[in-house]
Parts: sequence; structure tokens; C-alpha cells
Amino acid sequence: MLKRRKNETGWASAKTLSEALPFIQRYTGKTVVIKFGGNAMGDAELTRAFANDVVLLKQFGIRPVIVHGGGPQIGSMLSRLGIKSEFKDGLRVSDLETVEVAEMVLSGAINKNLVAAINQAGGRAVGLSGRDAGLITAKKLRDDLGFAGKPDSTDVSVLDALAAADPGFIPVVSPISSGAEGEILNVNADTAAGVLAGALGAARLMLLTDIEGVMDADGNLLTSLTPKDVKKLIDDGTAKGGMIPKLGTALDARNAGVEAVVIIDGRRSHGLLVELFTDQGAGTLIA
Repeated sequence: MLKRRKNETGWASAKTLSEALPFIQRYTGKTVVIKFGGNAMGDAELTRAFANDVVLLKQFGIRPVIVHGGGPQIGSMLSRLGIKSEFKDGLRVSDLETVEVAEMVLSGAINKNLVAAINQAGGRAVGLSGRDAGLITAKKLRDDLGFAGKPDSTDVSVLDALAAADPGFIPVVSPISSGAEGEILNVNADTAAGVLAGALGAARLMLLTDIEGVMDADGNLLTSLTPKDVKKLIDDGTAKGGMIPKLGTALDARNAGVEAVVIIDGRRSHGLLVELFTDQGAGTLIA
């Protein structure tokens, strides 16, 4: 049973490598899927710090797989092009024009910039999208959401092949996926990260976002939740907007065998390390 205590001392609480070693050993040789998104992606310093942390995880013998979003960047590009954007239930309505822009931004600039940041930090990152080698095949989510998709199947053989070719490779995955007829579908990055975590048998799924974690009705951070708690937050309306697909992803990932899911503030310095290598953790743990 995973436990955590509330503590705000952060990464500094692991004062020596010997104190962090049991936590490092817990994840050595295991896969950790990390969704990187939100406004942190638009901050060069935060992206650089994230890349350094990912490379450190790799050096500790952990297998990080990165899935990135890019909602603010897509919104910015749509505004520049004069294309109106609409959301329903925290998901972007994607007509053909919108989904083509989403692919250009996500699988193009954002993916390659993140790959470059990890490589600059000393890693060996490889950029992919859900469309590559059938990694994620999707279907339309709902008619009123246009080309917004949800994963229908996954084929992680391309990730296995990369690991076999060179265990040092770090996959960086754009969530843009293909439908059964080859059409472009815009899959929510949290959802894409969740299905990949399940398919890879990940020990941990980490969803980096723009808030501390899951909040109660009074705006207080909930540090630990059970699946039953998550369902209640959704049913009673406490969870709103973009938090709804995140919590749905957490439940699906747990049901697929992922040991634990964490919703964490991507703007927090070394939040990944605090979560994995200290006993107090960071954000909200769902286990």
C-alpha cells in the first residue's frame, strides 16, 4: 500500500543519496509515463528543468516515456490564424481545420522542441506521435466534438523496438493519432498517456498540469484519493473542466494495472523527483 505524508519541504527532504536510494530502487527498471503539458511547456526554464529531471530518471535506471500536450500553444496558433476555438466538458471541439493545426503544433514544433531540450540535457530523445507505427489508433469521441478522438487500440511495439535498439532512448510522444481510415484525430494528452501507461505496464502515471493537484470544494489540496473518492468528486460536480478527463484517465489507468497515478503541478521545481524519491510526494496520489 502506497503511503504519503503531507510535507512541504520538497526535494531537499531527501538530504542524501542514501536517503533517496530506497525510492530509486523501487522504480529502477520500471516504466514511468509522464504527461507534460500546460503553461509549463511555454516556459523555457521550466522545460529545461523538466528535461534535466527526465534525464536523471533515465540515469537512475528508470524508463521514462513522455507524452506531451500543448493546449495553450494550439489555442495561440488558432487565434493567430483567426480560427475560433470551443470547449465542451474540458475537451476541444476539433473541426478539420482545427485538427490540422493541432497536428502541426503538437507533432511539429512542440514535439521537436521537447526532444531538443532532453537531448541538450544529455538524453537521447526520439519524437513520435500516436500515428507512428499504429502506436495509438483512435475513434471519434462524440459527433459534437468533431475530430476529437479517444484511443481504440494501442500497439507499443515501436516503443519496445526503440528500447531493444538502444535502452538509452527516451520516447517523446505527441497524442495526435489516426482513425481506422487514417484520418487525423486529436486525442487528449492525458488520455493518451493513460492508455500507453496501461499498455506498457507502467509503475506510475504522472500527469503534470497547471495546478497543485486535485482540490476539494473549498479549494484545498487533496493529497491522496481512492478510486471511490475520484468517482464522488466527478459525480457531485467538485471536479470541473479539464480535471474531469484527468480523473477519468486516472481511473482507467488504475483499472489497466498501473500501480498509481499522480496529478502534479508541472510548474513546481523538481516535482517529479519530489514525487518519486521522497516519502511525502507531491500533488494528488490516486492509488
